[in-house]
Amino acid sequence: MASSESDSPPSIRCKPDGPYLVSRLSTFMNSRGKAIATKETIALCRCGGSSNKPFCDGTHVKIGFEDSKKADRTKDKRSDYIGKAITIHDNRGLCAHAGVCTDRLSSVWRMGVEPWIDPDGASVEAIVETIEACPSGALSYTIDGEEHRDSDKPSAIHLAENGPYVVTGNISLEGVEFGEGVSREQFTLCRCGASKNKPFCDGSHYDAGFEDNED
Repeated sequence: MASSESDSPPSIRCKPDGPYLVSRLSTFMNSRGKAIATKETIALCRCGGSSNKPFCDGTHVKIGFEDSKKADRTKDKRSDYIGKAITIHDNRGLCAHAGVCTDRLSSVWRMGVEPWIDPDGASVEAIVETIEACPSGALSYTIDGEEHRDSDKPSAIHLAENGPYVVTGNISLEGVEFGEGVSREQFTLCRCGASKNKPFCDGSHYDAGFEDNED
């Protein structure tokens, strides 16, 4: 029997200069783990100005929101850091600056040091655990010639506190070109309106002072 449209996995479509149109999403959570009501299709704010966050209220039209990528953005290009037992792949263009890597393993992800990633700075197990906790999908790794970049997580969207939409699982992002070697099952989408690499988050919400007074 053919699958009906309702049986299809969730999807996200970026309306030009407008909201994210999300279909068939069943798990939508705020930053405190509280469920947010959803329906067949919802429109999520990505200009940062809605008075009804996370939902769109049309503010993007009033403020002239544009969703184009900026020329001075950090490019979607992967760098490889080859160690004795693991190679770490890093795409700076998609980093949401959540600080998971630098906070957990400062011996590997070393602020102010070049090269800034030392793949031999901790055990393979600790590095893998940290990479898998990265919300943006900017990090991946290769062991014994096999690359690991997608995660086995439920299909869901979570709000990062005063930050991006964290997307996990089998949710298709339609009509968007992904960066080099990045995950299709773990990524963050801008909701402050300030990212230079839209629709992906690039950490600009920090500089923009984005706030979402969640219920």
